Amino acid sequence: MRILCSKAALDAHYYDQTCPQAEKIIQENVRNASIYDPKVPARILRMFFHDCFIRGCDASVLLDSTPQNKAEKDGPPNISLRSFYVIDDAKMKLEHACPRTVSCADTIAIAARDVVAMSGGPFWNVLKGRKDGRVSRTAETINLPAPTFNVSQLIQSFARRGLGVKDLVALSGGHTLGFSHCSSFEARLRNFSSVHDIDPSMNTEFAGMLRKKCPKPNKDRSAGQFLDPTTSTFDNNYFKQVVAGKGVFGSDQALLGDYRTRWIVESFARDQSLFFREFAVSMVKLGRVGVTENGEVRLKCRLVN
Repeated sequence: MRILCSKAALDAHYYDQTCPQAEKIIQENVRNASIYDPKVPARILRMFFHDCFIRGCDASVLLDSTPQNKAEKDGPPNISLRSFYVIDDAKMKLEHACPRTVSCADTIAIAARDVVAMSGGPFWNVLKGRKDGRVSRTAETINLPAPTFNVSQLIQSFARRGLGVKDLVALSGGHTLGFSHCSSFEARLRNFSSVHDIDPSMNTEFAGMLRKKCPKPNKDRSAGQFLDPTTSTFDNNYFKQVVAGKGVFGSDQALLGDYRTRWIVESFARDQSLFFREFAVSMVKLGRVGVTENGEVRLKCRLVN
């Protein structure tokens, strides 16, 4: 499945005439939701990645399942996606202000930028003019990169979407806001291989701490670990964690172990402003993946018109 960056004409000023207050409405909505629930920024950022990585940035991740069709949001990697209500609320206000104008796909793209900027990260101009897709299939969520991927698998997954190695490492830095349940990384903590009980690429003390958080058997389904436990802001500490052997996912730690990505991880760990610049560039590129020109502007993000 190959979804390359689209040639569809996106424009930072797309709504200047038709809905000049669009960005303000989305920003206020996202800010209020984040004050109420501090997990919202990480969830919206992840939602944007998961949307763009399946069929391109077409808001297919927002569609609800129907009796005839199981949608993306019910696929195994997306069961843990949350805070869809934030986009629903923003869309309702947008429909009130400028009916049938702002797509759900643009709403997620703008919201993802806003949660990063609000959390202390970079700001960039979001290119707009995406249309909403009408297709969403659970089976296609198999195409999301898994937390167990090695660097070759990650590079291949990103390349299918027209994204390079630097984009892969920069966008992985979004994990500075993330949280993971034990199920996504506990295979690294026990019986890792016939030779090693714990993944040898992992800092031993860190592994011991994670084993306490994720005991066997684990009755607490909500147990897990922040991917960057050092701060709650958007910063380059995720890369410092990886350099220290404290990447939570196998796919995080793998970035340090491969010559193709190691130098980028180390340069982002050293220089936060470099990471911020590259993250903004890569988010603009990600936002162009598979953009559809012949979709629709949904009235409600959960339903096709």
